[in-house]
Amino acid sequence: MNIRRWSAGVLAAALFVPGLTACKSDSSDSAAPAAAPATSADPKQALLDSTKEISKGNFTFTMSGAGEFDGSGTVHTPSKSAELKMVSGQTSADDVAMTMHLVFIDTDSWVKLEIGGEMADAIPAFKAMKGKYQHIDRSKVKGADELEFDFSDVDPAGSDALVKAVTDVKRTGEGTYAGTLDATKVTDSDVMDAETVKGLGDKAGALPFTATLDAQGRLTEFTVQMPAVGDTAAHAMTVKYADYGTATAVQKPPAKQVVEASDQVYEMFKD
Repeated sequence: MNIRRWSAGVLAAALFVPGLTACKSDSSDSAAPAAAPATSADPKQALLDSTKEISKGNFTFTMSGAGEFDGSGTVHTPSKSAELKMVSGQTSADDVAMTMHLVFIDTDSWVKLEIGGEMADAIPAFKAMKGKYQHIDRSKVKGADELEFDFSDVDPAGSDALVKAVTDVKRTGEGTYAGTLDATKVTDSDVMDAETVKGLGDKAGALPFTATLDAQGRLTEFTVQMPAVGDTAAHAMTVKYADYGTATAVQKPPAKQVVEASDQVYEMFKD
């Protein structure tokens, strides 16, 4: 799932596709926390080890960057479910503000889009679909990255790719690290894609970062300091992880709030 591509895709499809939301189940996993492993004395190896738990696909996360978006969600591989909520723009300052909530359960997706700002008043379709989820059968839309969640690659931020691009790192305290990474070496990270790296120019080679690990040596926060580029001011790009092994399965939206996606939606996502 590429977050940047998804955001762009939803905006393009917004004339008839609402955004995303779901309720979490009231049940929770009963897995007991694992004994704390020994954290490597080598700072780089400690960071590499810290992302291994993410690949198990049982956690919650938040993301933020540039003041343009805030994201949060859940990945729960045991139930083949996941959700992502993105908030972009501010109605007080922007013509368009969007809240998207996307739910994946096995081969189904539910999508809801809430639009604020001037555009919401200008397009009647937005008002008509307010509070509604469109149900999409993903088996009917092949190769639509905007509607896919790859449960073999569950990290929404690609923190493993960011850590592998670290070129210098020091331990700064109990479970805390700082250093620099070379963004040109980053691959398969949704929060730092090729377009972003290209825009950084010669600044991409040494971006400052900080990282925090929990008592089990698992990554809980990774922040990259992004330099000012063009009209974009310098800002921090942060991803946080929590609830390792204890996230709850994502549930379907209430049936009374769901409408089936139209043939027009499926046509839009065909190859």
